[in-house]
Amino acid sequence: MALMHAKREGKRFLNPVPTKMGDFSIMLKIGPEFFFGSAARSPKTPPGPFRTDNTIYGAPPASGLRVTWFGHSASLLEIDGVRILIDPVWDERAAPVKWAGPKRFFPPTIALQELPPIDVVLISHDHFDHLGEGTVRKLARMASFKNSRWVTALGVAKILSTFGVAPDRCTELDWTDRVEIGALKIVALPARHFSGRSLFNRFQTLWASFALIGPRHRVYYGADSGNWEEGFREIGSQYGPFDLTMLEIGASNPLWANIHMGPEGAVRTFRALGGHGLLMPIHWGLFDLALHPWAEPIEFMFSQDGLSLWSPTPGQPTEVVPNQQIRSDWWRRDANSPTT
Repeated sequence: MALMHAKREGKRFLNPVPTKMGDFSIMLKIGPEFFFGSAARSPKTPPGPFRTDNTIYGAPPASGLRVTWFGHSASLLEIDGVRILIDPVWDERAAPVKWAGPKRFFPPTIALQELPPIDVVLISHDHFDHLGEGTVRKLARMASFKNSRWVTALGVAKILSTFGVAPDRCTELDWTDRVEIGALKIVALPARHFSGRSLFNRFQTLWASFALIGPRHRVYYGADSGNWEEGFREIGSQYGPFDLTMLEIGASNPLWANIHMGPEGAVRTFRALGGHGLLMPIHWGLFDLALHPWAEPIEFMFSQDGLSLWSPTPGQPTEVVPNQQIRSDWWRRDANSPTT
């Protein structure tokens, strides 16, 4: 298939393939389990504490590729001399209000003001667990971010501007569009998901995955997407092979596999992308956003034989080295995990 710009139907963006979204009938199915279910969706004791040693950023990674995973989908990616802060959410809750909604299982591993200078803040879409209002408002006021370029999908810059980000610092991309930051190319690519910060503006901004292509390394950030193996094969063919592939594994359920691939889908997607390099599980471990036990997605990934897994401890700047897996078991320290 040919990858192409996003299509619209009126004001609404469309997925790359027809995608059925959840309706009221699904809410009726999951409602009782969500509110009264017995699954250990939160750790019994807070994980951590985790702390990022920011002095490490004083020297570039010897390998040219280093990632600090802050939990869920938030990461600091250092690739070929460019620093990218991905989907930063330092907010206490992934929700539209401060007093209700999914709450963090552990606090941020580093204060925003302790981050090193950032070249790019990359926002994949406008959902609360990827675009934290409080986080963006703080970053927009910080002198250390005044020269940062904000890169996002179509329509999201307007939201960022309401949170204080100067419009001339924002670059919006359609699918297959690209922007160059130093020696790095950032290419926005299709994903099978949706957008909206309320029930009334769904699909009105675009969502995207990204290929990050440097002179020495290539990384694929899958953001949020449902199963779409044909498209992923084309992405891998055109923009790979990737040294690191970042794919979501949490907040999944068979009822919404069209928009969240889950751990089994992540394995299939990694293989569809070419199966090169290392697979980094993201979108798990920090918020209760689904019905499964909180550690179930990573337990599945650890159980897969022959999978080149790269799963570091939260907050730890970690070099990506070819063929060198990382399987941190920080999540096994909680009593709710049957693998303890």
